[in-house]
Amino acid sequence: MKISGLLGHHARYAPRHTALVFEDQRVSYAELDVRVNCLAHAMLDAGLGKGDRVVTVLPNCMELVEIYWACAKTGIVVVPLSPLLLPPGLASLLGDADPKIVFACRATLELFQAAASLVPSSALCVLTDAAAEDGCGYSQFVAGRPPSAPVTEIKPDDVYNIMYTSGTTGMPKGIIHTQRIRAHYGTLFANAWRLKPESVVLHTGAIIFNGAFVTLMPCLMQGAAYVLHRQFDPVALIETVARERVTHTMLVPSQIIAVLNAPNFDPAKLASLEVLLSLGAPLPVVCKDALEDLLPDRFHELYGLTEGFVTILDRRDALRKRGSVGVPPPLFDMRILAENGREAAPGEVGEILGRGPILMPGYYRRPDLTDEALQDGWLYTGDLGHIDEEGYLYLVDRKKDMIDSGGVKVYPRDVEEVISAHPAVLEAVVFGIPDPKWGETPIAAVTVKRGESIDPETLKTWINERVGARYQRVAKVLIVDSFPRNAAGKILKRELRAPYWEGRAANV
Repeated sequence: MKISGLLGHHARYAPRHTALVFEDQRVSYAELDVRVNCLAHAMLDAGLGKGDRVVTVLPNCMELVEIYWACAKTGIVVVPLSPLLLPPGLASLLGDADPKIVFACRATLELFQAAASLVPSSALCVLTDAAAEDGCGYSQFVAGRPPSAPVTEIKPDDVYNIMYTSGTTGMPKGIIHTQRIRAHYGTLFANAWRLKPESVVLHTGAIIFNGAFVTLMPCLMQGAAYVLHRQFDPVALIETVARERVTHTMLVPSQIIAVLNAPNFDPAKLASLEVLLSLGAPLPVVCKDALEDLLPDRFHELYGLTEGFVTILDRRDALRKRGSVGVPPPLFDMRILAENGREAAPGEVGEILGRGPILMPGYYRRPDLTDEALQDGWLYTGDLGHIDEEGYLYLVDRKKDMIDSGGVKVYPRDVEEVISAHPAVLEAVVFGIPDPKWGETPIAAVTVKRGESIDPETLKTWINERVGARYQRVAKVLIVDSFPRNAAGKILKRELRAPYWEGRAANV
């Protein structure tokens, strides 16, 4: 159970099959294998060995995919970092990862240099889009290297990569994934998505985030074709699905909403899709209903943590269990733990615990955090949910996002579902702000659909007439142009909430 020989396997047995499509480049498995082998030798010749780290500060590109698989072949550990980090944030992660090579590009070079000035580093910087005269360019780095596979002994429990968390819930942590874990990603999700060698997988989000591996690994496990966009564009996504006859794609909820509202949206153009996977955050039920109406029998939803637990709502259950995020796959276990430490009954809210074959061995260099998250083999997710009588999981919210209003728990997601049903609302976020009487009170921030407008007070009244309880009523509605997001497209709720708690915005 390791991924080191996966690319070489397909290069031998399906050499001419398309492996990777990026913009105007179309590469077969044999061609990709040679490119990866040359890079692997270049890194070994530069003095790196098994367990050494390389950092990438790159947008989506061919070279980033090659780095992933060169590290798989050599036992070198890849640490993908976001190009949207600010220098202090990047500096802290560089200091933690201590890489020997940093792969950047012209667009991210200044960011890397600013971060490197804040933390001592002797890492070699290789620019993926630079010519030799500009310094150490990628083509110069790999030139003249052997096209054959490197000879390195790789074991299943060797570390493959370190994925730093997105930071939506606090200080990023480095999550360790081994060769064995990534191999399980390949087999587990290939089965879940019914992915075959003939499949065509499209990815338009940033592949530096763990969610990308949910389709990347099964695609390469099966020897299917992987189509990669430089960045998410709903119009381009629709046209690519039609042109390439894409069968599988993965999107976060904000991207699904953007596709449904794209000017060129046409179900006929998306007819080849067999699986449309939503992950990263709960998709509002109103959007699920729209997908089932426009693109029936394709929708899957994954709830999961990079630390290594998932549940899957299969397309066959999408209508019958429309508010659920599914069940654990085979070989996984789940528990719902009530506040007093006992097993919660069906319908009772508690913390979600999980375990399974993709569970991380721990956080990089943080045994203290590892001991908090992993107890007796179970991952304590920090998420709240409940199961129904059939064992299907329903998410409630994150513990940290829960609003305590006068001693009553208000779950923002319950209110967000109500707001999302308004015909003018594109997306909605609910969070708590300080209140002198109740301690906290909920308010809502919304974006509106193109061509629509609505008065905040009118929307507030509409919401408060439809929520299920008096304590769920919002005290204020903010109409915003856009939400702060990380590079994975997740809304940074803490950035919306922080001004109210730090005294930088007027309390309600």
